[in-house]
Amino acid sequence: MITFEKLYPAFIITRREVRDQMRDWRIVIPVIALALISPLLMNFTAKQVMNFVQTYGARLVGDRLIPFLLMAVGFFPISVSLVIALESFVGEQERRSIEPLLSSPLTNWQLYLGKLLASLAPPLFGSYLAIFVYLVGVYRQLHWIADPAFLLQILLLTTAQALVMVSGAVVISTQTTSVRAANLLASFIIIPMMLLIQGESIIMFWARYSVLWWIIFAQVLIAGLLIRTGIAHFNREELLGQELDMLNFKWGWSVFKQAFTGPDSIGRASGDAGFLGRLNTLGHWYQREVGQAIRKLTLPLMFMALALAAGLGIGANLANAFIIPAELLKLDNLKNGSIEGFEVLPLYLAGGVLLVWLHNLRALILATTLGIFSFGVLSVIILALPLAILGFFMASLARAGLAPVLFMMAFVLPHGILEIPAIIIAGAAILRLGATLATPAYHQTIGEAWLQALADWAKVMVGVALPLFFGAASLEVFVTPVVVIRLLSTLNS
Repeated sequence: MITFEKLYPAFIITRREVRDQMRDWRIVIPVIALALISPLLMNFTAKQVMNFVQTYGARLVGDRLIPFLLMAVGFFPISVSLVIALESFVGEQERRSIEPLLSSPLTNWQLYLGKLLASLAPPLFGSYLAIFVYLVGVYRQLHWIADPAFLLQILLLTTAQALVMVSGAVVISTQTTSVRAANLLASFIIIPMMLLIQGESIIMFWARYSVLWWIIFAQVLIAGLLIRTGIAHFNREELLGQELDMLNFKWGWSVFKQAFTGPDSIGRASGDAGFLGRLNTLGHWYQREVGQAIRKLTLPLMFMALALAAGLGIGANLANAFIIPAELLKLDNLKNGSIEGFEVLPLYLAGGVLLVWLHNLRALILATTLGIFSFGVLSVIILALPLAILGFFMASLARAGLAPVLFMMAFVLPHGILEIPAIIIAGAAILRLGATLATPAYHQTIGEAWLQALADWAKVMVGVALPLFFGAASLEVFVTPVVVIRLLSTLNS
């Protein structure tokens, strides 16, 4: 349990670092200058826009712009002050001033947390100062006063954004060997945050301020994972002995291949001959390697099942907000046992199976890519979308007086018996791959741990998920349409 006595050494590091930063005019002056200049520019912009839109009777646009500029004012000091966090460890390492600190009796997490809090102080100070100056200026010029609840949202949103960016920057600082490399890698922090700011601007212009609470919660969650990642992979001995990193594809492929095939797969294959030998090797790989990878997914499998159930419920709830007219759900176009414009796919259109399978493969690639950069969070959202759509249409059918369970059994169940388990298994593998970065890797580098997790992901995908998706695609093309048409024909008779 973390107590104040355990946190106190981290606060000592924070106080030391902040005191040193305040003594350096090259840090203090840019932070304060940016915190004062950017609000003045935004106030000028807000006044000019309000004068312009009032001329054409579009005051609503100006009223929505002022809150957006308040959010932007709080973001700019964070982005510029990010260099402090990027240099927190690697900068001192280059200056040869970190050895006394690393030789102190502090634990790794106390040292890391102290540096993190010290890196967070200047950006937050600049952001809060900029917000205050902007509010004073916009009140004097336009007599605009922020709603207390909205102002609290902006302060929490600014704090969450600073926490995400700074915690990500400190992770980069501990894993790089030069300030130049850390500054270049900062683009992986700034670019996603800029995209998030664009999304938040859309929400604010539509005045959907309640959505900001979910964005704040999501950023706090990501920041917690980033802090967990930094503490899990922080090692002062490795930090002292770090040299220039080399991109070694041969080493990476060797680690991945050994983890994917198993340590004794080569010898086992060479000792066998012919088709039966290769079949025996494949069976042993399934039994040992794939089985071992599946057993590691116990907790992610449970989480994915709950996420899909939640997606189903969220989709059903959205049917109350976005109502489909009942006449659009009527089946009056049923003629002679087939739906107009829809017939059973003949066998010569077997290419449809490949198209459906490739569509699922594309979704898996997207979910995996986004899952790696979001600790698996975005992959869960993407893979839960089909269930949310299903829940939406089931609730819409129930609203129209139709039997949703019956239609689900016809439209979804024939191929869903394979596709839904495939989604759960694939999502669990991606979730574990993303969470590997936030898991301590004992006696391993972060690269080795991630490559082995990538090998486990590949085992599950190649051995289980992709075959299940192919079987589901075959059922979706050849079986589901037949079941749907026969069911609808029976209901129509």
